[in-house]
Amino acid sequence: MSGPLLLPTWEELGVRPQVVATMRRYLEQLGCVLRPGSVAGADLALRSFAAYLVEAAPEVTSIAQVTRRHVEDYKPWLAARPGQNKDRVTIATLAHRLGTLRMFFVRIDEWGWDQAPPRVPMFPGDLPRQDHPLPKALDDAAAAKLLRAAQAEPRLLVRVTIEVLLRTGLRVSEFTALSADAVVQIGAAPWLHVPVGKLREDRYLPLHPHLVVLIEQYRTAHVPAEHPLLLPRENGRALDRHTVTRFINKAGTAAGLAHIHPHQLRHTLATQAINRGMSLEAIAAMLGHRSMDMTLRYAKIANRTVADEYFAVTDQVDALYAKTEPLPADAIGPKMARLRREHHRLLGNGHCTRPAELDCAFESICENCSFFQTSIEFRPTLQAQHDDAEKKGQHHRADLFGQLLTGLTEGEAS
Repeated sequence: MSGPLLLPTWEELGVRPQVVATMRRYLEQLGCVLRPGSVAGADLALRSFAAYLVEAAPEVTSIAQVTRRHVEDYKPWLAARPGQNKDRVTIATLAHRLGTLRMFFVRIDEWGWDQAPPRVPMFPGDLPRQDHPLPKALDDAAAAKLLRAAQAEPRLLVRVTIEVLLRTGLRVSEFTALSADAVVQIGAAPWLHVPVGKLREDRYLPLHPHLVVLIEQYRTAHVPAEHPLLLPRENGRALDRHTVTRFINKAGTAAGLAHIHPHQLRHTLATQAINRGMSLEAIAAMLGHRSMDMTLRYAKIANRTVADEYFAVTDQVDALYAKTEPLPADAIGPKMARLRREHHRLLGNGHCTRPAELDCAFESICENCSFFQTSIEFRPTLQAQHDDAEKKGQHHRADLFGQLLTGLTEGEAS
């Protein structure tokens, strides 16, 4: 977010007393239900809009006079503001400021405040769409390098900090707030009690026995028994996120890694877990997520897993694009060959297995039988047999089929 020092204070905005009074009354209400950090963020967003009104909308003396035009003019004004260490505010800051301002208008309208505009002047479409890149987890090789570098650190606090974060997936705020009695025994296993944190819920994590030993070593050497925190600095002061970040990057530099944000260790554990078969429900419980959407965002599937799934179907995909060579004219293929092997001509008391390509000296034996009967529906077959016999010079067969054909003709005539 943009730096708060770049915005005027409420006292400096006092030239619009009604605007300031409405906004501060709203912040007072938020303070009853939200954490101080959330209220501070809302304070920045409202002061930003109040600063715009003082600078560019002198006709507005109360929130009730804010119209859609003021919101539309405010958006480019806000986008042109300098950010903290940046020439312009980021998309994330724009989304936060505008989203907070919209909720301000929505809530005072729902609450029926006299100072609310006649209609809510903002819509969900006023908020810019943000990119949602995959979490930047360390791959297995980088995580192993970081862990080895941490274990080689002479300062025990650096080692215990990195190992606990990498093996538990704690948020930095949770790690620094661990109480002295956080390590508990449940059944036969050690567990870590994580205090109420970002989502207002506490939870228990299974604790690796190695971490239990490491924590005990540090506390024995540097922490008085009466200290309220589990892992304070050696001088007794509480750790903060800046110190934790320095610890991680000290080991990261020794391991030859680029800058590492502490939250990447949380991403790393989630990614390692999901790629080794841990269920999303268990990962959500471990990380303290309220919804599966949060877990899916934190625990991306590693490239190796995607590759395994892809190559499992590669042959099937290739078959769609492969150019099939035409078969030779005399090729019958394995299925037709099997059909020919299994096909037999059914006889009265058995089967004839003569290949179709071979002639049979007894082919017409049935036609010479006194019980043989035929009809006009077989004329094409009899004619083909007659013609075949003449072509091959088999006069006896030709005469036989000729007589049968003549009999059919005489039968039709009668």
